Amino acid sequence: MNDRADAAVDTDAAGNGDTAASVVRLRLGIAYDGTDFNGWSSQPGLRTVQGVLEAALATLFRRSGVAPRLTVAGRTDAGVHALGQVAHVDVPLEALAAVTRSRHGRPAEAASPEGVLARRVNGILGSDADVVVTGIDRAPSGFDARFSAAWRRYEYRVADASARRNPLDRRRTVVIHRALDESAMNAAADTLVGLHDFAAYCKPREGATTIRTLQSYRWARRDDDGVLVATLQADAFCHSMVRAVVGAIVAVGEGRLDAGAPAELLQAGERTSAFTVMPAKGLVLTEVGYPDNDELEARAAQTRARRRLHVQLDLPDSDELE
Repeated sequence: MNDRADAAVDTDAAGNGDTAASVVRLRLGIAYDGTDFNGWSSQPGLRTVQGVLEAALATLFRRSGVAPRLTVAGRTDAGVHALGQVAHVDVPLEALAAVTRSRHGRPAEAASPEGVLARRVNGILGSDADVVVTGIDRAPSGFDARFSAAWRRYEYRVADASARRNPLDRRRTVVIHRALDESAMNAAADTLVGLHDFAAYCKPREGATTIRTLQSYRWARRDDDGVLVATLQADAFCHSMVRAVVGAIVAVGEGRLDAGAPAELLQAGERTSAFTVMPAKGLVLTEVGYPDNDELEARAAQTRARRRLHVQLDLPDSDELE
């Protein structure tokens, strides 16, 4: 989805008027194993998380003449996983009632319509699916999964030479055959925290800003198996940024870069071959943070204003995530 489309079609289901009264905005929690997906965003002929979920919703809503479209907080790349992805969808109240009513004369279900919808979507996806709707709730007024988000949090898992490898985790853990220096990695990670131009760590997109606030970045070794887990949180991440900053710090842990090198690369302001961008499979979107309900609308308006400025300047989207 681009900014022009957002500006043209974005509406708040909790807004004013008769149209708003007949439409409900639903907030979806979503988890997925990204291994066999070509990322989040729908693409012709490719299997994507958005495509699979919208197909399931379309099956449920087909008799209502509704084709639900999801708006997501973070458009993850191919191979990236999620435990705390968030999306919203707007559906007519009448259609929601039709889709979630009891079937074939069975007694009324005790769950809310949103709970019934989540269960039925998961039923279509299948009990062994690589994507699961973890919950559906009625969204508060002013909520927008993408524009209202205040921060995104990711984890990256690395099994180095001192970790105990678990074959059950092979699809979400990257193996490094050298021993990594955790203390040096944390010292280097600290130098990247704050407001910076992360051009050295982002895949270039002409005209798109690479200025981000990296709010936190820490490495910790798990007690049970010794796997190193990086936790990163930022207002937003530009394209490939998480895997790049992880790669730079892993290079420090291996002794291939000095602890001060990642910060020095920030000053260079351009991509470098000094480190390797890490594979997608180690990356998991764990949580998306939102302000209090009474601040959702203001946050969304502030974010939209920035996007519309880019539209007026004919610049590409600057909010592409990992």
